[in-house]
Amino acid sequence: MSKVTFRERARYWFDNTMSRGTASLIGWLAVASIALIVVVAGVTMWLAPGEPEGVGHAGEVLWIALMHALNPGKMASDKGSLGYMAVMFVCSLGGLFIVSMLVGLLSNGLKQKVDRLRRGRSRIVESGHTVILGWSDQVFTIVAELVKAHASQKSSAIAVLAERDKLEMEEAIREHVGDLGRTRVVCRTGRPTEPRDLALMNLTAARSVVVLSPEGDDPDAHVIKILLALAKRDGVHPPVVAGLTSSRNIAAARLAGSEDVHLVDSDDTASRLIVQSSRQSGMSVVCMDLLNFDGGEIYLRTPKKLVGVTYGDALHAYQTASAIGLRRPSGVVLNPPGDTVINADDEVIVIAHDDSHVRLAAGKPSIDEAAIAVAEHAPTEPERTLLLNWNGRAEHIVRYLDGYVAPGSVLEVAADHPKAGTNLAGLRNLTVNVKDCDTTDRFALESLGVGLFQHVVVLSDDRFDPHHADTRTLMTLLQLRDMQSTLGEHYSIVSEMHDENNRTLAEVTEADDIVISDTVIGLLLAQLAENRHLADVFAYLFDSRGSEIYPRPAGHYVRTGTKVSFATVVESARRRGETAIGYRNATARNDPPHYGIVLNPDKSTPIVLGEKDSVIVLAER
Repeated sequence: MSKVTFRERARYWFDNTMSRGTASLIGWLAVASIALIVVVAGVTMWLAPGEPEGVGHAGEVLWIALMHALNPGKMASDKGSLGYMAVMFVCSLGGLFIVSMLVGLLSNGLKQKVDRLRRGRSRIVESGHTVILGWSDQVFTIVAELVKAHASQKSSAIAVLAERDKLEMEEAIREHVGDLGRTRVVCRTGRPTEPRDLALMNLTAARSVVVLSPEGDDPDAHVIKILLALAKRDGVHPPVVAGLTSSRNIAAARLAGSEDVHLVDSDDTASRLIVQSSRQSGMSVVCMDLLNFDGGEIYLRTPKKLVGVTYGDALHAYQTASAIGLRRPSGVVLNPPGDTVINADDEVIVIAHDDSHVRLAAGKPSIDEAAIAVAEHAPTEPERTLLLNWNGRAEHIVRYLDGYVAPGSVLEVAADHPKAGTNLAGLRNLTVNVKDCDTTDRFALESLGVGLFQHVVVLSDDRFDPHHADTRTLMTLLQLRDMQSTLGEHYSIVSEMHDENNRTLAEVTEADDIVISDTVIGLLLAQLAENRHLADVFAYLFDSRGSEIYPRPAGHYVRTGTKVSFATVVESARRRGETAIGYRNATARNDPPHYGIVLNPDKSTPIVLGEKDSVIVLAER
């Protein structure tokens, strides 16, 4: 191998300096400018000494050469000998090239800086902000809910890090969310799995972190990798809430995350909500109201004045809030026995329209004893449920339904999905029958004898893309509603969809319940980002064990057609071992967006409940 020559070393050194960016190039340009000025000044003093007239020393010649190099127009006013004019012409020509290159370098350097800022590569300096890692349609729901939650604050910030263009993310958020109020949304382009990119988000000062499950193949692997990157970083670790699409990956995600990570199982949560909504008409509306920041929200309070008071008495302790349970050191319990004593280390779980409304009432409520009705608890009877279509979470839905229904209940599965009705061994209460059926075909639906069922569940077929699957669901809903109208049949319908925008279209069918799974998970992530302790409350609420939400005939609680206060309804439910949280007006059951459901009314507000109206309670089955 030949020895490296001095020329090769010099060229290598020069190439390295040229590759260091705009500053290095400007430095070489400055060297070239100095060399040109010195050479021009020396040649001028040699060829035309004493020119131009009045020049006395070399410093003045250097100044004149500098002016000609920077401003070629100076040559127009030059006078002197041929040698002087020739040298100044060369100087101006060289200066023209140098100035042009300088302008080009500065322009290119500024463009690179603007592009870097546009890509969102600068470190944010927010504190107390919520960080969202990853991108999916859930980001719009989360941002919208956090904006509502922070509406009363002077200022707040949400920072988003995803592998998308910064301006595209900001524009998409503005388009979907609209007015952001006092909340600033800051987007950064980067990979949430890279520690260097995570450093841009100032996680040490963050209030909480939300990890989204991205769209595409194997999204849970991406979430787990983000959790590993968060766990390995140095500094303070803020609370983390992460969404997973499959229950099978929960164990791996727990191992990847730290103790500050709370995992939301999307499949499990959506399945539980679909099952509960299928059996309790209006359940999805109640849950959506509790999950979003528009209506009734769940708060945890530790009022000292309630220490030593029983839970039954605490039901009347709030005028504009509804107590629903206790958070104790041993765990959360909703609708505990009325004689449960509230201890100093307990927190009361309440529903209120705003945290400013969670105030103790001035006195005891007025109860109309004459209006309280007495009714026996109806025994549970076998049910018939029709499940239309099949997807990856259908098995969870069937097994959860098996935990709710009475023995001898029947589930009819009608779908043309190749996996319909598989992996259902071990059911205790349900008998499952499977029929091959195109659920968008009117004749096929009529052949099922839909009127024989109390409940109908329409799932989204995962063989199709989400948009097309929602279209097929809408077609099925239209067919079912027309059959109800034509044949005079009555059964509850709950449907699963992907796109929130299709909810308005689905409302034309007067569907009892529409579960937008992505929206539900987005709302839950937003709630937990604000208060991660609510995770146990919602987990209890969606569980088949313990107390659940039920709409029950108003006549079981108060005399129908009689004006009563809601405090009287609460008292009647208390005597039955239940917690009343609202009511449903049957005349508005098909009026969106609340479908007649009123949660947490003022206890002194007079109401008149009809025979078809319902009282919404937390109760054991």
